[in-house]
Amino acid sequence: MKYLTTRNRAILRELIVTDFKLRYQGSILGYLWSLLKPLFLFVIMYVVFVHFLRFGQGIAHFASTLLLGIVLWGFFAEATTQGMQAIVNRGDLLRKINFPKYLLVISATISALINLVLNLCIVLVIMLVDGVDFGWSSLVFPVTLLLLYGFSLALAFLLAAVNVKYRDVAHIWEIFLQAMFYATPIIYPLQTVMMFNEDAAKFLMLNPVAVLLQDARAQLVGHDNVITASQIFSSIVWLSVPYAVMALTVVFATWYFRSKQGKFAEMI
Repeated sequence: MKYLTTRNRAILRELIVTDFKLRYQGSILGYLWSLLKPLFLFVIMYVVFVHFLRFGQGIAHFASTLLLGIVLWGFFAEATTQGMQAIVNRGDLLRKINFPKYLLVISATISALINLVLNLCIVLVIMLVDGVDFGWSSLVFPVTLLLLYGFSLALAFLLAAVNVKYRDVAHIWEIFLQAMFYATPIIYPLQTVMMFNEDAAKFLMLNPVAVLLQDARAQLVGHDNVITASQIFSSIVWLSVPYAVMALTVVFATWYFRSKQGKFAEMI
Protein backbone atom coordinates (compact mmCIF):
# COMPACT_ATOMS: atom_id res chain seq x y z
CA MET A 1 0.00 0.00 0.00
CA LYS A 2 1.36 3.36 -1.02
CA TYR A 3 2.38 6.05 1.40
CA LEU A 4 -0.41 8.48 2.24
CA THR A 5 0.15 11.54 0.05
CA THR A 6 -1.39 14.93 0.81
CA ARG A 7 -4.24 14.14 -1.60
CA ASN A 8 -4.85 10.73 -0.03
CA ARG A 9 -4.85 12.21 3.47
CA ALA A 10 -7.44 14.76 2.36
CA ILE A 11 -9.60 12.00 0.85
CA LEU A 12 -9.26 9.89 3.99
CA ARG A 13 -10.24 12.84 6.19
CA GLU A 14 -13.32 13.53 4.06
CA LEU A 15 -14.33 9.86 4.09
CA ILE A 16 -14.10 9.71 7.89
CA VAL A 17 -16.15 12.90 8.37
CA THR A 18 -18.77 11.78 5.85
CA ASP A 19 -19.04 8.30 7.35
CA PHE A 20 -19.45 9.70 10.87
CA LYS A 21 -22.13 12.16 9.76
CA LEU A 22 -24.12 9.63 7.71
CA ARG A 23 -24.11 7.09 10.53
CA TYR A 24 -26.44 9.19 12.71
CA GLN A 25 -28.20 11.20 10.02
CA GLY A 26 -31.90 11.61 10.83
CA SER A 27 -31.41 10.49 14.44
CA ILE A 28 -32.74 12.73 17.20
CA LEU A 29 -30.01 11.82 19.68
CA GLY A 30 -27.34 11.69 16.99
CA TYR A 31 -23.82 11.05 18.27
CA LEU A 32 -25.14 10.25 21.75
CA TRP A 33 -26.12 6.82 20.45
CA SER A 34 -22.43 5.93 20.21
CA LEU A 35 -22.31 6.34 24.00
CA LEU A 36 -25.78 5.07 24.91
CA LYS A 37 -25.65 1.71 23.09
CA PRO A 38 -22.73 0.21 25.06
CA LEU A 39 -24.13 1.67 28.30
CA PHE A 40 -27.55 0.09 27.70
CA LEU A 41 -25.88 -3.24 26.90
CA PHE A 42 -23.76 -2.94 30.05
CA VAL A 43 -26.82 -2.32 32.24
CA ILE A 44 -28.61 -5.34 30.79
CA MET A 45 -25.56 -7.59 31.12
CA TYR A 46 -24.84 -6.35 34.64
CA VAL A 47 -28.37 -6.97 35.89
CA VAL A 48 -28.72 -10.39 34.27
CA PHE A 49 -25.27 -11.88 34.73
CA VAL A 50 -24.07 -10.19 37.91
CA HIS A 51 -27.24 -9.78 39.99
CA PHE A 52 -29.21 -12.83 38.84
CA LEU A 53 -26.58 -15.34 37.67
CA ARG A 54 -24.01 -14.10 40.20
CA PHE A 55 -21.10 -13.82 37.77
CA GLY A 56 -18.02 -12.10 39.15
CA GLN A 57 -18.90 -12.59 42.81
CA GLY A 58 -15.88 -11.89 44.97
CA ILE A 59 -13.95 -10.16 42.15
CA ALA A 60 -13.13 -6.53 42.88
CA HIS A 61 -14.29 -3.93 40.35
CA PHE A 62 -16.05 -6.54 38.21
CA ALA A 63 -18.51 -3.89 36.97
CA SER A 64 -15.63 -1.85 35.52
CA THR A 65 -14.11 -5.00 34.05
CA LEU A 66 -17.42 -5.94 32.44
CA LEU A 67 -18.01 -2.48 30.94
CA LEU A 68 -14.46 -2.24 29.57
CA GLY A 69 -14.81 -5.66 27.95
CA ILE A 70 -18.15 -4.73 26.35
CA VAL A 71 -16.76 -1.46 24.97
CA LEU A 72 -13.60 -3.04 23.54
CA TRP A 73 -15.57 -5.93 22.03
CA GLY A 74 -18.04 -3.44 20.55
CA PHE A 75 -15.15 -1.69 18.83
CA PHE A 76 -13.79 -4.93 17.40
CA ALA A 77 -17.21 -5.95 16.08
CA GLU A 78 -17.94 -2.49 14.65
CA ALA A 79 -14.52 -2.04 13.04
CA THR A 80 -14.54 -5.42 11.32
CA THR A 81 -18.19 -5.21 10.23
CA GLN A 82 -18.03 -1.64 8.94
CA GLY A 83 -14.66 -2.27 7.32
CA MET A 84 -15.99 -5.40 5.64
CA GLN A 85 -18.84 -3.42 4.04
CA ALA A 86 -16.72 -0.37 3.13
CA ILE A 87 -15.87 -1.39 -0.44
CA VAL A 88 -19.34 -2.66 -1.35
CA ASN A 89 -21.11 0.34 0.18
CA ARG A 90 -18.93 2.83 -1.71
CA GLY A 91 -18.99 1.07 -5.08
CA ASP A 92 -20.42 4.14 -6.83
CA LEU A 93 -17.55 6.26 -5.52
CA LEU A 94 -14.96 3.75 -6.71
CA ARG A 95 -16.33 3.94 -10.26
CA LYS A 96 -16.24 7.75 -10.33
CA ILE A 97 -12.98 8.65 -8.59
CA ASN A 98 -9.57 7.06 -8.82
CA PHE A 99 -8.07 6.74 -5.34
CA PRO A 100 -6.50 3.96 -3.22
CA LYS A 101 -9.18 1.42 -2.29
CA TYR A 102 -7.70 0.77 1.13
CA LEU A 103 -8.69 4.29 2.23
CA LEU A 104 -12.32 3.15 2.39
CA VAL A 105 -11.52 0.37 4.84
CA ILE A 106 -9.25 2.57 6.94
CA SER A 107 -11.88 5.33 7.15
CA ALA A 108 -14.51 2.82 8.35
CA THR A 109 -12.23 1.47 11.08
CA ILE A 110 -11.14 4.95 12.18
CA SER A 111 -14.81 5.92 12.57
CA ALA A 112 -15.15 2.92 14.89
CA LEU A 113 -11.98 4.04 16.68
CA ILE A 114 -13.48 7.49 17.29
CA ASN A 115 -16.52 5.82 18.86
CA LEU A 116 -14.18 3.76 21.03
CA VAL A 117 -12.36 6.85 22.31
CA LEU A 118 -15.69 8.49 23.22
CA ASN A 119 -16.84 5.33 24.99
CA LEU A 120 -13.56 4.99 26.87
CA CYS A 121 -14.08 8.46 28.34
CA ILE A 122 -17.31 7.19 29.91
CA VAL A 123 -15.60 3.97 31.03
CA LEU A 124 -12.81 5.90 32.78
CA VAL A 125 -15.36 8.07 34.62
CA ILE A 126 -17.21 4.96 35.83
CA MET A 127 -13.92 3.38 36.89
CA LEU A 128 -13.12 6.44 38.99
CA VAL A 129 -16.55 6.23 40.62
CA ASP A 130 -15.97 2.49 41.16
CA GLY A 131 -12.76 3.29 43.02
CA VAL A 132 -10.32 1.73 40.55
CA ASP A 133 -6.74 2.59 41.47
CA PHE A 134 -4.85 3.14 38.23
CA GLY A 135 -1.26 1.92 38.37
CA TRP A 136 1.77 2.28 36.15
CA SER A 137 0.52 -0.57 33.96
CA SER A 138 -2.21 1.74 32.64
CA LEU A 139 0.49 3.51 30.62
CA VAL A 140 0.78 0.36 28.48
CA PHE A 141 -2.96 0.44 27.70
CA PRO A 142 -2.54 2.54 24.49
CA VAL A 143 -0.18 -0.13 23.12
CA THR A 144 -2.83 -2.80 23.68
CA LEU A 145 -5.40 -0.59 21.94
CA LEU A 146 -3.01 -0.19 19.01
CA LEU A 147 -2.65 -3.97 18.74
CA LEU A 148 -6.43 -4.41 18.87
CA TYR A 149 -6.90 -1.78 16.16
CA GLY A 150 -4.21 -3.34 13.97
CA PHE A 151 -5.77 -6.79 14.25
CA SER A 152 -9.26 -5.38 13.58
CA LEU A 153 -7.99 -3.45 10.56
CA ALA A 154 -6.27 -6.54 9.14
CA LEU A 155 -9.46 -8.59 9.48
CA ALA A 156 -11.43 -5.72 7.91
CA PHE A 157 -9.10 -5.73 4.89
CA LEU A 158 -9.46 -9.47 4.48
CA LEU A 159 -13.24 -9.49 4.92
CA ALA A 160 -13.72 -6.49 2.64
CA ALA A 161 -11.84 -8.17 -0.21
CA VAL A 162 -13.74 -11.44 0.20
CA ASN A 163 -17.08 -9.67 0.60
CA VAL A 164 -16.76 -8.02 -2.83
CA LYS A 165 -17.07 -11.41 -4.52
CA TYR A 166 -18.94 -13.45 -1.92
CA ARG A 167 -21.65 -11.36 -0.22
CA ASP A 168 -22.55 -14.31 2.03
CA VAL A 169 -19.46 -13.56 4.09
CA ALA A 170 -21.33 -10.69 5.77
CA HIS A 171 -23.95 -13.07 7.17
CA ILE A 172 -21.31 -15.64 8.12
CA TRP A 173 -19.27 -13.01 9.95
CA GLU A 174 -22.34 -11.84 11.87
CA ILE A 175 -22.95 -15.38 13.12
CA PHE A 176 -19.25 -15.83 13.86
CA LEU A 177 -19.20 -12.65 15.95
CA GLN A 178 -22.16 -13.84 18.01
CA ALA A 179 -20.45 -17.16 18.72
CA MET A 180 -17.12 -15.46 19.41
CA PHE A 181 -18.75 -13.05 21.89
CA TYR A 182 -19.78 -15.91 24.16
CA ALA A 183 -16.50 -17.77 23.55
CA THR A 184 -14.58 -14.75 24.84
CA PRO A 185 -14.44 -13.95 28.59
CA ILE A 186 -16.44 -10.72 28.35
CA ILE A 187 -19.58 -11.26 30.42
CA TYR A 188 -18.06 -13.97 32.60
CA PRO A 189 -14.69 -13.88 34.41
CA LEU A 190 -11.94 -16.20 33.23
CA GLN A 191 -11.52 -17.30 36.85
CA THR A 192 -14.90 -19.03 36.65
CA VAL A 193 -13.86 -21.01 33.59
CA MET A 194 -10.61 -22.08 35.27
CA MET A 195 -12.55 -23.39 38.26
CA PHE A 196 -14.43 -25.80 36.00
CA ASN A 197 -11.78 -26.66 33.42
CA GLU A 198 -8.31 -25.14 33.16
CA ASP A 199 -7.78 -26.56 29.66
CA ALA A 200 -10.95 -24.82 28.48
CA ALA A 201 -9.61 -21.53 29.83
CA LYS A 202 -6.35 -22.05 27.96
CA PHE A 203 -8.26 -22.80 24.77
CA LEU A 204 -10.26 -19.56 25.11
CA MET A 205 -7.05 -17.60 25.54
CA LEU A 206 -5.68 -18.76 22.21
CA ASN A 207 -8.07 -16.19 20.75
CA PRO A 208 -6.10 -12.95 20.06
CA VAL A 209 -9.10 -10.76 20.96
CA ALA A 210 -9.49 -12.51 24.32
CA VAL A 211 -5.79 -11.99 25.06
CA LEU A 212 -5.95 -8.27 24.24
CA LEU A 213 -9.16 -7.73 26.20
CA GLN A 214 -7.72 -9.42 29.29
CA ASP A 215 -4.47 -7.46 28.95
CA ALA A 216 -6.39 -4.19 28.67
CA ARG A 217 -8.47 -5.04 31.74
CA ALA A 218 -5.40 -5.99 33.75
CA GLN A 219 -3.62 -2.77 32.77
CA LEU A 220 -6.52 -0.55 33.85
CA VAL A 221 -8.34 -2.48 36.57
CA GLY A 222 -5.34 -4.35 38.00
CA HIS A 223 -3.58 -7.68 37.58
CA ASP A 224 -4.93 -8.88 40.93
CA ASN A 225 -8.48 -8.82 39.54
CA VAL A 226 -7.88 -10.11 36.00
CA ILE A 227 -6.19 -13.26 34.72
CA THR A 228 -4.07 -12.77 31.61
CA ALA A 229 -2.58 -15.18 29.09
CA SER A 230 0.87 -14.86 30.69
CA GLN A 231 -0.59 -16.23 33.93
CA ILE A 232 -2.31 -19.18 32.23
CA PHE A 233 0.37 -20.38 29.83
CA SER A 234 3.56 -21.67 31.41
CA SER A 235 5.13 -22.23 27.98
CA ILE A 236 6.32 -19.31 25.86
CA VAL A 237 5.32 -21.32 22.80
CA TRP A 238 1.63 -21.36 23.73
CA LEU A 239 1.80 -17.75 24.89
CA SER A 240 3.11 -16.68 21.48
CA VAL A 241 0.31 -18.42 19.53
CA PRO A 242 -2.26 -15.55 19.74
CA TYR A 243 0.37 -13.01 18.72
CA ALA A 244 1.53 -15.25 15.87
CA VAL A 245 -2.09 -15.43 14.68
CA MET A 246 -2.28 -11.63 14.72
CA ALA A 247 0.97 -11.25 12.78
CA LEU A 248 0.01 -13.85 10.16
CA THR A 249 -3.43 -12.25 9.78
CA VAL A 250 -1.85 -8.85 9.09
CA VAL A 251 0.53 -10.27 6.50
CA PHE A 252 -2.04 -12.44 4.72
CA ALA A 253 -4.79 -9.79 4.78
CA THR A 254 -2.46 -7.14 3.33
CA TRP A 255 -1.33 -9.45 0.55
CA TYR A 256 -4.84 -10.66 -0.28
CA PHE A 257 -6.34 -7.15 -0.37
CA ARG A 258 -3.57 -5.84 -2.61
CA SER A 259 -3.94 -8.79 -4.99
CA LYS A 260 -7.71 -8.26 -5.38
CA GLN A 261 -8.17 -4.47 -5.21
CA GLY A 262 -7.58 -3.92 -8.90
CA LYS A 263 -10.86 -5.68 -9.76
CA PHE A 264 -13.09 -4.17 -7.09
CA ALA A 265 -14.74 -1.54 -9.31
CA GLU A 266 -15.79 -4.04 -11.97
CA MET A 267 -16.99 -6.64 -9.45
CA ILE A 268 -19.29 -4.35 -7.48
